[in-house]
Amino acid sequence: MIQAQYKGTTSIGLVHEALSGAIRRGLDVQPILQFARIDPELLNAPQARVEASAFSRLWIALSDQLDDEFFGIDSHPMRRGSFQLMCHAVIGCRSLEQALQRILTFLRSILDDIYGTLEIEGDDARIVIHDHGIERRLYAYGTWLILVHGLLCWLANRRIALQEVRFRPARPEDDSDYRMRFCADIEYGSATTWVRFDRSFLDLRIAQNSSHLSAFLREAPANLLVKYRNDESLSALIRHRLREQSPDDWPELDAIAKDLRISSSTFQRRLQAEGASYQRLKDDLRRDMAINLLSQAELSVSDVAALTGFQETSAFHRAFKKWTGVSPGVYRSNPAVS
Repeated sequence: MIQAQYKGTTSIGLVHEALSGAIRRGLDVQPILQFARIDPELLNAPQARVEASAFSRLWIALSDQLDDEFFGIDSHPMRRGSFQLMCHAVIGCRSLEQALQRILTFLRSILDDIYGTLEIEGDDARIVIHDHGIERRLYAYGTWLILVHGLLCWLANRRIALQEVRFRPARPEDDSDYRMRFCADIEYGSATTWVRFDRSFLDLRIAQNSSHLSAFLREAPANLLVKYRNDESLSALIRHRLREQSPDDWPELDAIAKDLRISSSTFQRRLQAEGASYQRLKDDLRRDMAINLLSQAELSVSDVAALTGFQETSAFHRAFKKWTGVSPGVYRSNPAVS
């Protein structure tokens, strides 16, 4: 039951970033938050997170209100319908390389502040994001990359594994969203912003056609935000295994390391290299499960506590407040949540 409800979460920091364009333009963000089913009280809780589906609804609401599918990030808006037009422009391409070049050309004709180029050297391919020498917000680079990488993954009908990501801006306090979406090997404060992947992906034939496009566009942007997240890391593998079991049955560290045929020390060292720990992964998964389950009106808070492995509701309240900075009731206070 829990596995079916788990869809992941997004940090409240990214919600703030997404809203910044609308706020700078003087828009009332309350209707936007209501459409997204995000309680405004969460904006005052730095540790809070929202359902991935809520963040997807936020993208839709912002795009509509701003008439900008780049959310007011760039000096020039990406008018509503631009992403659909870009999809139509690439659906007839022969290879992923041809599609990527067309995507880069399209976005450069739309946006003023950043653009991308493709570099190939040996077995490596790099997409370099240029910013005219002016460091932009991390969210600008990340959003641009989600649009490009997500569309490429859909065209190939598989995830394009990213091997390295480098960003110009400094590391945010919580970069788990970026590691979850792109890859574990991310560095910040780089001289340039770029992503590296195996050049063999560029030779892939386009696996989609025009008849598939309508369904893809109906599911956007949720499919861009969630479907093509990083699943190659040890952290992702552990999350997947834990989601297959009830929290009451989650194994101890030594047991799951043995199941993966690696030593406990190697297990911990690899997680540490990914900026994680086994206990943190379990806590984060319980937190995300709880956030998703709290949106189910038929479940009481006591039910959610039991489903996430707590024998006492009071212990769940304390843990949830520690994880998110707010009580479970805040996720129940938004009347738009059904």
